Amino acid sequence: MAIIKKKTWPGYFDDVASGKKKFDFRLNDFDIAEGDTLVLEEWDPKTKTYTGRSIEKNVTYVMRGKIDELFWSKEEILEKGIQILSLE
Repeated sequence: MAIIKKKTWPGYFDDVASGKKKFDFRLNDFDIAEGDTLVLEEWDPKTKTYTGRSIEKNVTYVMRGKIDELFWSKEEILEKGIQILSLE
């Protein structure tokens, strides 16, 4: 099991810290697996510095896909975007 550190912006950090946001949406440019620990480090995009706040979360599910492997065409995705839903 690995520990992976990633930047997150203040509003998203607050939503994870409060328990409201129970997912993360990332570019698939790093290795992560179920059971790993994701450390979210709050990053202020205005000052381009870390705030010093961080939170650790256990990774329980990883879904990967490329644009041509999704259920919709590239054109539909570019026109409408996508949504990620959190379920309880």
